[in-house]
Amino acid sequence: MKLHVEDAAGGFYKQAMGLVDGEAIRIYVRLGGCGSVHPGLSLGVTKDEPIQIGLQTVVDGITYYMEQDNLWYLENKSLRISFDEQYEEIKMIVE
Repeated sequence: MKLHVEDAAGGFYKQAMGLVDGEAIRIYVRLGGCGSVHPGLSLGVTKDEPIQIGLQTVVDGITYYMEQDNLWYLENKSLRISFDEQYEEIKMIVE
């Protein structure tokens, strides 16, 4: 299992959320949305402080992570977060 945040996606979050180096973004399971892994569930993001990190990566000074208790969503697969420049939106892909 791996978490990969592409540079363009990291730059998007940093600008859109007004993040500064050293801050952290939690990726969490939420009810609703268009998740492809578990119907009725999707992934959300919020600025937060880690408690029990299950996966993490650092991009441009920002830590992106999932808590241990949310890893079940990935089903032992990896999560790639990219930025689609054509549609100017984030894509979260479980692969």
